[in-house]
Amino acid sequence: MPADQIAENLAFINWTILSGVAAGAFGAVVVLRLRSQATTGYLGFTALTAAAFGALAWLSDGVLPASDWGSPRRLALALFTILAVAMAFAVGRGGRGVLVGAAGSIAATAALAFGALDWGGTPVGALLLLIQLVVLAAATGGVWAAMILGHWYLVTPKLPEAPLVLFSRLLLWVVGLQLVLSLVWLAAGAGPAAAGGFADLTGPWAMFVWLRLLVGLLLPLVVSWAAIQTARSRSMESATGLLYVNVGAIASGTILAAGLYFGAGLLV
Repeated sequence: MPADQIAENLAFINWTILSGVAAGAFGAVVVLRLRSQATTGYLGFTALTAAAFGALAWLSDGVLPASDWGSPRRLALALFTILAVAMAFAVGRGGRGVLVGAAGSIAATAALAFGALDWGGTPVGALLLLIQLVVLAAATGGVWAAMILGHWYLVTPKLPEAPLVLFSRLLLWVVGLQLVLSLVWLAAGAGPAAAGGFADLTGPWAMFVWLRLLVGLLLPLVVSWAAIQTARSRSMESATGLLYVNVGAIASGTILAAGLYFGAGLLV
């Protein structure tokens, strides 16, 4: 039964993945443009991938059930997609894209906020879901952008290692934050159907909860730490391989987190 319930909510899971990769990858471009020496080619390409995922999220939103916040959410996604394309051109021409980056970040956050208002239930529930969606986006989109950056080193070996080290370190902190939030939410019973007191670790959804914790959080935490060490030693092929593993692990964790929320009412 739990697997069937997750399957029934595939449209919501799909939206969470697509919007998360779009928002997180765009945020990565904004951060790296301001805080690192990442090349304009890499930043422009990653911004274009964020726009592509934003467009797919907009399309996927169209199959979700009609709701009060559906129209503003789709409008925010459409605006974000346009701004992500504008950001790609701005950084590609050597600009910093500060205003476009700020506007795109606001549009992405608004889309996630409208989703949280739609599916969070109570005001507190909406706030908790927004936190979950933002952190999922930071992890999923961040690891996507980091994996692309790893590839950039393979074709441009003279790039300084600082951008990849910075990115891997940020990813480590984001995944660590996810783990802390998950444990707090399991203890407090933060989800709309959560039992609290870590009871969900042994309940009917226990297998999916443990998979979320072990595969979606602990494994990426270890892999992110290893990516930092290999990037520092300029072993970029190894770092890129580790980031590939992280893409699969973090994406799996995001799917599990979305499935647990929309299928079981659990925040993990």
